[in-house]
Amino acid sequence: MAITAEMVKKLRDKTGAGMMDCKRALAETEGDFDKAIDLLRQKGLAVAAKRESKIASEGIITSYIHTGGKIGVLVELNCETDFVARTDEFKELGHDLAMHIAWSNPSYVRREEIPESLMEREREIHHQWAINEGKPPQAIDKIVDGKMESFYSTNCLLDQPFVKDNDMSVNDRITEAMGKLGEKIAVGRFVRLRVGELESLA
Repeated sequence: MAITAEMVKKLRDKTGAGMMDCKRALAETEGDFDKAIDLLRQKGLAVAAKRESKIASEGIITSYIHTGGKIGVLVELNCETDFVARTDEFKELGHDLAMHIAWSNPSYVRREEIPESLMEREREIHHQWAINEGKPPQAIDKIVDGKMESFYSTNCLLDQPFVKDNDMSVNDRITEAMGKLGEKIAVGRFVRLRVGELESLA
């Protein structure tokens, strides 16, 4: 199947990957758009695994002010080199994340930051709910795990559905960028401000 420039552009617009990466992915999947997306995401996961031990000490602090000036976000986005930090792709990612935080209002960057006492309380609430609902004892742990995943996706930035594409999580979006830029990328911290109210620093 002939790979057209229009197909490459469509895939690039969807994934944010480089033009040549998109062209290669389409060629490898014989023009299958969904398989090409999966291939590009797998590449990002491979890069993420390879770069996991690297130190992301460079980066940027970027901001987003919501229309009307009532909500503002500062987010620290880290990478390995100043070269990547200065690329348009990295800056775009930082802006997208700040915009996402303004919209979704997460409490934590990642689930590992949640206090153990809060985790235990949440699990106990869902455990008691399952018992009260008469759920089979052998199914309760699985039900609680499912409820906790929902809790993470509401409260943890990396687990939330990405505001510009609900088919991927924020972590998927970052992994995708890692595949394109070839460096470890991590959210350091963020602060979300709303007029009349200071949100906690994450």
